[in-house]
Amino acid sequence: MANHFKTDGEEVLDSEVKPFGNSAHVTVPKRWRGADVKVVRTSEPTEEDDE
Repeated sequence: MANHFKTDGEEVLDSEVKPFGNSAHVTVPKRWRGADVKVVRTSEPTEEDDE
């Protein structure tokens, strides 16, 4: 069962989390630099940790 969140915002980006060293990242547009953002996971991860 999914949780529902409500937040006010300016723009929505639909993206995939990519591996980055020992972590992961989501690339956002350069014009978002310095902005406050929120990240919400909308599905279960498909890859297991390499630990």
